[in-house]
Parts: sequence; C-alpha cells; structure tokens
Amino acid sequence: QSTAPNSKGFRNCLPLCTKESIMVAFRGIWTQTFWKAVSGEFLAMLIFAFLSLGSTISWSENQQLVLMSLCFGLSLATMIQCFGHISGTHINPAVTISLVCIKKLSLAKAIFYVAAQCLGAVVGAGLLYLVTPADRVGNLGATLVNSSLSAGQGLLIEIIITFQLVFNVVASSDTKRNDVKGSIALAVGYSVTIGHLFAINYTGASMNPARSFGPAVIMGIWDNHWWVYWVGPLMGGISAAALYEYLYCPDPELKCLLKEVLAKATKPSGGKHREVEAIRSQEEADDLITKPGTAHVIDIEKGEEKKEKDSSGEMMSSV
Repeated sequence: QSTAPNSKGFRNCLPLCTKESIMVAFRGIWTQTFWKAVSGEFLAMLIFAFLSLGSTISWSENQQLVLMSLCFGLSLATMIQCFGHISGTHINPAVTISLVCIKKLSLAKAIFYVAAQCLGAVVGAGLLYLVTPADRVGNLGATLVNSSLSAGQGLLIEIIITFQLVFNVVASSDTKRNDVKGSIALAVGYSVTIGHLFAINYTGASMNPARSFGPAVIMGIWDNHWWVYWVGPLMGGISAAALYEYLYCPDPELKCLLKEVLAKATKPSGGKHREVEAIRSQEEADDLITKPGTAHVIDIEKGEEKKEKDSSGEMMSSV
C-alpha cells in the first residue's frame, strides 16, 4: 500500500516521457549549426588547455607568475577571436551555466557545451602530458589551494575572481548596450589575466571548472576539487550574471513587467494623496532601473527559421 501512490505518480509521468516531449525539450540541438558550435567548444578548449597549462610547466627554478597570467589571458582572447562566431567561445562551464540561469541558453544545449568543454580540457591536458619530459611535468598545472589556506578561504577566492570574470563577460556581450568599444576578446582576456595575477598563489586561479578538471583527470589530483573548483566558480558566475541581468541592467521586457506590477500595487483607491504616491513610486522605480543600450552578441541559431519568439531568449554570448 505504501508504494501505490508512487506507482500512480510514475504512471502519470509516463505520458510526459514520450519521444515528442523529449524532442521538444531538446529543441534546437538537432541542427548542423549547433553541432558545429559544440565541436568548436571542444576544439577551443583543447587548444586553450594545451597552451595555458603549458605555461605552468617548470623549466627553471623560478616560477614566472606574469608569464602564466599572460599566457592564460591571451590564449583565451585568441580562442574567442577564432571561435566566437562559431560557438560563442564559452570554454568555461561557469559561463555556460550562468547563461542558463539568466535564460540566455537552454539547459539541453548547456549539457552538451559543458561535456565538450570538459572533454576538450582532458584531451588538451593529455596531449601536454605526452609532449612534456617526465621530469618536468610536475602537477601539469593542476589547481591546488595554498597550504596556508583552508578550503573555505579557497572557495571564497574562486567565487570572487569568477564573479569579476563572468560579470565582464555578460556586460561586454550585452545586446542592450551601444557604448562597448574595442575588443571584447581582449577585455575578457584581461579579466582572466587579472584573476591569475591575483590568485595564482592562493588557489591556482581556476575561474574555470573545466580548466581544473583536465589536469585533475590526467594526474589524479582531486584535493578540494569539487568543492573549491566547481562550486566556487559556479557560485561566483551565477551571482555575477544574475546581478547584472536582473538588477543593474534588466531586460526592457522585464522592466515593463516590473512597471506594471508597481502600477497595480500603487493603484489609487481613494483621494489624490494615494494617486500622488503612486506617481512618485513609479518615478522612483524608473530611477532604480538602469536604461540599457545595445552591443554585439553571437547567436548560433541565427541560421534557423524562427516561427515564434523564444520565451527563454536563448542566445550565445560573445564569450
């Protein structure tokens, strides 16, 4: 008798698991354009991991912090310039999942993106391991929390440096802005460089779960891996994207919806005093909401016929 309700609920869910419902859930991934984007993420991450992790290989006694920081930042900027029009060049699960949380990318597509990123990082790290002398491999650039820090402190560092990176990504690729000047690729590359200059001695400056995942798989180094190098960047990235999208620069449709809600909440029920308060509240709401502009964004679905406006606003950022 105790299992009867569960069995009934399971039977009720079966109609939802039809082939048609699954096809709808994964709408947009059954296209050549999308699979080109996924393969682009894999290749971009492979090259990025190979080049950037290569800068961590110790060929001398002195650790060259600036060299590593510049290599990570400039290699990322190069990949963005090469693959931005193909996949958007997220090459970072923290960026991809952050875009899902602000409804810029569907969950179904994000699953394939994250899988491609992690696989690319593993292959890139593996290739680096093969071409590096055994006595120089070290930990192959695996990220580790400084022995003087606790895991909690390392987590906080990763949250902060990933926050600044994802905030940069979302702000630079915002279609509502018209004041973006210069190269978005370099802007994001500089953000990665700054994060490394600050945090290499703290946590290895991951900011990218896939970047940490690659060498961890090859070298078998899993110290604080999931807690610091997955939870930390994801928390920082999601927080940055949500604050930018919903507080600092909300979508015009969201702004109109908020105005309607405020208007209904302050609708006068009697007397001029209540009406004046409603107008004042409306003006204050306008002051609190930043007026957005326009900028460039990569959309991997631009070649597909769109019969209706996608309510989730799926799009690829410039990074």
